[in-house]
Amino acid sequence: MSEVAIVASAFGADAIRSDGHAVWAEVAARAGAAAFEVRCELFAAEAQAGLPALRALGETIAAHGMWPVFSTPATLYTASGALDEAALRLATAQADALGARFVKLQLGGFGAGTGEAGSSVNADRARDDFSFSANGQAHAYGARIAACLQGVRARLVVENGQLREGGLLVQFASLFDALQREGRADVLGMTFDIGNWQWPGEAPLEAARQLAPRVEYIHCKAVAGEGARRFAVAPAADDPSFAAALRLLPREAPRGIEFPFDTSRAAADASHYVAWLASA
Repeated sequence: MSEVAIVASAFGADAIRSDGHAVWAEVAARAGAAAFEVRCELFAAEAQAGLPALRALGETIAAHGMWPVFSTPATLYTASGALDEAALRLATAQADALGARFVKLQLGGFGAGTGEAGSSVNADRARDDFSFSANGQAHAYGARIAACLQGVRARLVVENGQLREGGLLVQFASLFDALQREGRADVLGMTFDIGNWQWPGEAPLEAARQLAPRVEYIHCKAVAGEGARRFAVAPAADDPSFAAALRLLPREAPRGIEFPFDTSRAAADASHYVAWLASA
């Protein structure tokens, strides 16, 4: 059996913003979830992202018998490839206030440009035209990441996103190669989002084959639609590619539900999919 987390967005962005994470954390606990993923972008007010509010939310989640994940849309690397230390330090402080087991960031522009903080790369254009050449020379700044993580309790994981920047298999393979070269292989792990690979046109099964040793948390969803009209859906019980991806990934990695529940039966859906994913 695998531990199953429910990502707050599964209950609907509007519901989380209007009711707050704590209300839906209780629903997740009743559904049998081991963990609840708090999404920074779903806070309705800036104060909710403050450390006192996060401590209170973390205590509520723990009181329901779950452990938290803290997720932010911030990126570990800027569009020019520089390490964003400010974003990392903020996210880890927030995660520790919450009492999170994992702090999850997007990868961002690892390997782009020179990686120097003073780069003149236009950030918007870099995101639109992102390309990466796996030349083995990209700098991961492993020592600086380790310094930022001194005393941090939450485990840092980076997730493959839906954009080319931060969503390419070559970026992640090169990141872990660079960290290995720098002697910092264990400074961070990966959140492997099974569905997100499809947005930038990557093959989820090939990504799973290459990256499985680095995967510590899994986002579970299938994808419907084509091109820019893709959207997340619940995996079918007989979906062979989803099942194959799970088989390739570590069984001990917690599995997060990140597809939307039917709003007319959210609690029932949550219970059903927690039980299914725990044993899938």
